[in-house]
Amino acid sequence: MTADHPSAPDGELPGGAAESILLDEPSTTDLRAKVTEAWQEFARALAVRLRELPAGAHLELTLDPTASGTGDAVYSISVDVDGAGGLSARAVGNAALPTGYRLDRAAVADMIALGWSPPGVVTGSGNSFGLDGTTAEATRVAALLSRTLRDVYGAPHPAFLVYLVQDAEGEPLAVEPLGTARSEFGPDADVEADLEEALAEAAAAQVERDDVLDLADRVRTVVSTMLKSDTDRLQVDSDGDITIRAGSAMVFVRVRDNPPLVDVFSPVLTEVEPTERLYVKLSELTNRMPIGRLYCADDTVWASIPVFGRNFQATHLMLAVQVMTGLADELDDRLHGEFGGKRFFGEGDKPVRRDEANHHTGMYL
Repeated sequence: MTADHPSAPDGELPGGAAESILLDEPSTTDLRAKVTEAWQEFARALAVRLRELPAGAHLELTLDPTASGTGDAVYSISVDVDGAGGLSARAVGNAALPTGYRLDRAAVADMIALGWSPPGVVTGSGNSFGLDGTTAEATRVAALLSRTLRDVYGAPHPAFLVYLVQDAEGEPLAVEPLGTARSEFGPDADVEADLEEALAEAAAAQVERDDVLDLADRVRTVVSTMLKSDTDRLQVDSDGDITIRAGSAMVFVRVRDNPPLVDVFSPVLTEVEPTERLYVKLSELTNRMPIGRLYCADDTVWASIPVFGRNFQATHLMLAVQVMTGLADELDDRLHGEFGGKRFFGEGDKPVRRDEANHHTGMYL
């Protein structure tokens, strides 16, 4: 990477040579596939949980508004289990959503196409979409709920979901993790198990060589574990930054020593005109982000999420990488459509006419 984050002297980034190398490296596989795999893992785990829940159990799945930037809009789905193996699912409808976040006609049609009944049709559904099934249909129901959360409610990754499971008395019920979704009662130890095990193995290997596992080694272990690759197969540029392709965007993971810090960042757009309208837009989007920031330096728009290196927590870096890969890939397309410039892997990008710009703001930010 020739441009030094946060400020590049000429706003240019390595395109052709870097791209030809990255496309041939298995460790830099497009993270869209990783996101799809995460959703599949979530759906499989949810199907198992639905089959195992005892009679009277209540399950809630919610798109975390603080992480997704949806503010007062709470997109949630609940499932209740009866004594005969029946499942009663309810999904939030427009009556419970604030103006600006309600489902449009196309989204409502998508809900119906997935199998939901309109609010009030299923007995007891009230203002929510309703769906009845059985534990024998757990696989189908889990896939339907997963698609609702992802495709209609706009959850970019299962890591943005919070779940709550209660027994018939309303007491918390311990269940195995639902993929990378987070329990409302705090981090699941099993979710962190793979990372902790990988870090422990790396530390043991370092001790055998009479070394101490430093921050850079821990970061490489976390990223390689997320990518299901080996640390020696990670793509690292000339600056020592780990590179991860995310659709048309590139995400970099940089370790800083003084102070100890891990910076997860992306050059969202280059060769963009730094206008007042652009600065206002970046400020608005930053204010709606739960973590990180967007800013313009010279003619490059950057997105950055810092992770403390002191008392380093693997799950904090994991969440930062998950957020940044989803954010950068979505944001570069939106900002390019409105402000022009070039995306990292946007072949043939050129400025667009302002009257052709797309001003829609989606659910992610």
